[in-house]
Amino acid sequence: MQTKSNYGRSHWLLIISAAAIMMITTGARQSSGLFVSPLVASTGLSIASISFALAVGQLFWGVIQPIFGAIADKWGSFPVLVFGSFLMALGMAMTPYATSEWMLTLTMGVISAAGAGAGSFAILIGATAQRLLPSQRSFAGGFINAGGSFGQFVFAPLTQMILAAYGWITAMFALAAASLLTIPLAWTLREKKAPRLNADSQPSQSMGQQVAQAMKDRSYLCLHAGFFTCGFHVAFLVTHLPGEVALCGHSAAVSAAAIGMIGLFNIAGSLLAGVLGNHYRMKYILAFMYGSRAVMIGLYLIAPKTELTFYIFAAALGFTWLATVPPTVGLVGKLFGTRYLATLFGLTILTHQVGGFLGAWLGGISMEQDGSYMWMWYADILLSFAAALVNLPIREEKIVKA
Repeated sequence: MQTKSNYGRSHWLLIISAAAIMMITTGARQSSGLFVSPLVASTGLSIASISFALAVGQLFWGVIQPIFGAIADKWGSFPVLVFGSFLMALGMAMTPYATSEWMLTLTMGVISAAGAGAGSFAILIGATAQRLLPSQRSFAGGFINAGGSFGQFVFAPLTQMILAAYGWITAMFALAAASLLTIPLAWTLREKKAPRLNADSQPSQSMGQQVAQAMKDRSYLCLHAGFFTCGFHVAFLVTHLPGEVALCGHSAAVSAAAIGMIGLFNIAGSLLAGVLGNHYRMKYILAFMYGSRAVMIGLYLIAPKTELTFYIFAAALGFTWLATVPPTVGLVGKLFGTRYLATLFGLTILTHQVGGFLGAWLGGISMEQDGSYMWMWYADILLSFAAALVNLPIREEKIVKA
């Protein structure tokens, strides 16, 4: 049985390994928007068709997480992570051979998205949370999430460099090869059953009973509603920010730098959110993040569309980009314990990605019909305010300070 002294020596290895896996899967996945223009030129497909394929990827990435989360809860995270690595590599390696909308939807929208989902939030945070003390979980969630943000910071400009120098096909093969690096990192999480330091998860309940209970809980449903908006924002921007930058007369290098800056500043945002979760109620952290997005987008719309504006916008938005993950997963753990955390948080990710599907797809339709993304920006603002309000009724006890 694992003692607290053993825990003290090993928990950093667990957290760092999970963050490194997150870095690779998120970095590769969040660079997909850089391929929209090259795919339009290479395949002859419309931007709406390619947006639909990427939107399916957003949705399938969410659909697969509660499924893989349930498998990881029962059989362990290591086989899930290894299988996901091969899937992600396969989907990306097949993409250059896709010549139609349905083939592109299969490679980028289903296969590679499923692989990325197997190595993402639900599985990684669920695997580590069961081995950590409650006081450490919020920070761990922020640290792992920061790994994904660092991946976005590294992968976006690097992918653009390869794309500019050698073409999009070489860049896609490079991402496929990089995804295989998650296999040795997954070895740290290979145990089938994670030893638990706290009996806080109602072990008498089956997974089905726990899910049924959660779906009747108003606080859990409010988390879903807020996370829907987060997915809408993230998918719209990661897919269509390069198009917005191009509309304003700037080069693809500007969009790659902006996406990278979002990831860089989200490292600070994720770590800060993880730390603040130990001192303040997480529902207020979430409400503040969502509300601040509405203000940021409003300021962006009235600002001159210079390169500096895009960089400032990316930096500001980066603080809240996926910093919503640590407080969200922390609230799920508070409400229901950690026994089925991968499954329950995976379901919130599914809702997140339903929003992501709409954000990516509707962005393409808006651009094709109106020649701009203006209506999407307005929708972003309204959804941000709604998400801020819907988090306030969540049931969460006050933080007791020592």
